[in-house]
Amino acid sequence: MQHQYFVTGIGTEIGKTIVSAILTEALQADYWKPIQSGDLDNSDSMKIQRWVSNPHTRIHPERFRLNTPLSPHASAAIDGVEIKVQDFQLPDTTRPLIVEGAGGLMVPLNHQETMLDLIQHLNLPVILVSRHYLGSINHTLLSLEVLRSRGILLAGLLYNGAENVASEQAIEALSGVKVLGRVGEMGEISAEAIAQEAEVVRGSFVNPG
Repeated sequence: MQHQYFVTGIGTEIGKTIVSAILTEALQADYWKPIQSGDLDNSDSMKIQRWVSNPHTRIHPERFRLNTPLSPHASAAIDGVEIKVQDFQLPDTTRPLIVEGAGGLMVPLNHQETMLDLIQHLNLPVILVSRHYLGSINHTLLSLEVLRSRGILLAGLLYNGAENVASEQAIEALSGVKVLGRVGEMGEISAEAIAQEAEVVRGSFVNPG
């Protein structure tokens, strides 16, 4: 079976798109962002297109392209559309696939459904992206707990940014989570920098521990 994963984060501005680009390059995967909320002239799909250099990746079109950079439910309301989990189906591909969520797990899609419901609907294993800041241990453990409470398969945790040994030891001891690796701090983001990080991350999937 091909590698197909849903990439989510412990919150917003965690680096999901950079991590998704690295995973897409590492696996030479297709990429899909189901919901783009705002930044339509520089969307995450456009960034992936710039940052990924292998010749095999296909960028699948978003299901919803919303104009305002807000939570999907609020942005959809401004645009006069309604998002429902049943509106989403995985792209028609048998290739490796990286699906990138919007925000964290409990971001609302409407007044009944969240990003977590979409993950459950698409039925892909999750790669959770964590980044260290004051409060990130709590946010990481809560995210892991809610994924497990729904019976969602967790492929593993991937740290983005500088190392924090004390935080990582606490997260790993309290959760027992599998750690896939770390994406280092990146200066200028380029296809070359993404490709270098992809070489490091690739081993977690080619030779899983």
